[in-house]
Amino acid sequence: ASTITKIMKDNLGYFYTHVCEQQALLLEQQRIHQLRNYQATMEAAGLSITFPGHRPLSRAQSSPASASFLPVQEPPTKPRYTTGLVYDTLMQKHQCMCGNTNTHPEHAGRIQSIWSRLQETGLRAQCECIRGRKATLEELQTVHSEAHVLLYGTNPLRQKLDSCVIPMFVRLPCGGVGVDSDTIWNEVHSSSAARLAVGSVVELVFKVASGELRNGFAVVRPPGHHAEESTPMGFCYFNSVAIAARLLQQRLNVSKILIVDWDVHHGNGTQQAFYDDPSVLYISLHRYDDGNFFPGSGSPDEVGSGLGVGFNVNMAFTGGLDPPMGDADYLAAFRTVVMPIANEFAPDVVLVSAGFDAVEGHPPPLGGYKLTSKCFGYLTKQLMGLAGGRVVLALEGGHDLTAICDASEACVSALLGLELDPLSQEVLKQRPNNNAVHSIEKALETQSKYWHSVQRYISRVDCSVLEAQRCDSDEAETVTAMASLSVAAPHMDKGSEDEPMEEEPPL
Repeated sequence: ASTITKIMKDNLGYFYTHVCEQQALLLEQQRIHQLRNYQATMEAAGLSITFPGHRPLSRAQSSPASASFLPVQEPPTKPRYTTGLVYDTLMQKHQCMCGNTNTHPEHAGRIQSIWSRLQETGLRAQCECIRGRKATLEELQTVHSEAHVLLYGTNPLRQKLDSCVIPMFVRLPCGGVGVDSDTIWNEVHSSSAARLAVGSVVELVFKVASGELRNGFAVVRPPGHHAEESTPMGFCYFNSVAIAARLLQQRLNVSKILIVDWDVHHGNGTQQAFYDDPSVLYISLHRYDDGNFFPGSGSPDEVGSGLGVGFNVNMAFTGGLDPPMGDADYLAAFRTVVMPIANEFAPDVVLVSAGFDAVEGHPPPLGGYKLTSKCFGYLTKQLMGLAGGRVVLALEGGHDLTAICDASEACVSALLGLELDPLSQEVLKQRPNNNAVHSIEKALETQSKYWHSVQRYISRVDCSVLEAQRCDSDEAETVTAMASLSVAAPHMDKGSEDEPMEEEPPL
């Protein structure tokens, strides 16, 4: 009986061990299958996901659970030195209380659409996505007054504020609340969204400035460049780019910052913040029309004050929409005004108020210009030649969803160093229109007093891209020829010294 019992125990033990092995194998196969399905789903969504190799079954037989249910620990991965992106869905909650997004062009779909486009094209997977944060009240006060920060940066409204400030909010025709007909206010979410937009830009800018990331693009809202020290306007409450620049000065001691603002509207808030500061060069390209286009500021004669004279550059396009400005006009302005001055300034960091409302698709009240989205990729590429490539773009305006998605895709592609879609031959051969030429000449005439580099371009404003390239090529050949002559001249002199002098006949 004892022998039979022993045989039965051995058989049961063998059977149990065999069942455990089979169970472990089955669970391991299920785990691998699930991981592969998840990986395929993520890749279909534009995300690249890799998993470490699964634990060999031979090491897991003693405990099926150890192989099946305990996650494999991966070492923490070091962030890649690449293009950084920042985005947060909480910024979508800044919406008018009327609930009708059709009557408000600055709505949540703007950033949601851009983020989806970057994911669908696979660009997001090539970038480093960083976490945003809400800016502190102290950070906001580097540019804005304490009363402004408390009124729009805290929720709910603080009672410490004088009650006379509260009537700045008005009832809108749609039934919602705002500070003007454009700039809506949501008592529950607007302050958090606005602070998150600022903090996200600051986080990205600091990672680029400190060398952790190569460059970056901030997909944020509400925009900021119209927000002045104590005044919200034009969809803006806090000036994200200006605050980031101030904090770079204060915390990283960055000595020279370039802010390029290519939103179709002048960035009055940014100009105000640095108007007397020679360490921040502000260059804005915008529709001006002799002050008749919103916000009315940005005259070419506004050049700065005090020590900041010459460090405020307004490339102010005038002439309305007859014809509307296009790629050839902006490329000419970049070639003759923006890049020469920027190179002479030699910034340590470049921040871009990247509004895309100059792209074709925006009706006249919101822009009316006819730039292509791909043009902004080429403008980005030019700016990447500055500051060792430390360039950060922060979304400002732009309300046609197709236009802003196409432009964002072009800019991120440029930041990643990818090959850009070529500009058409028509654009390359096209000369800037007469209104653009007059506007550029006015900017050059004004700024040539402060920047020597622009003087050589005054006679070339009306050139097409191809004509300008030929001029540059001819100039380079001339310089090379002159250099070779200057090198050859000493040799000729040296040779003449070696020749014996003819003796003069005796007297």
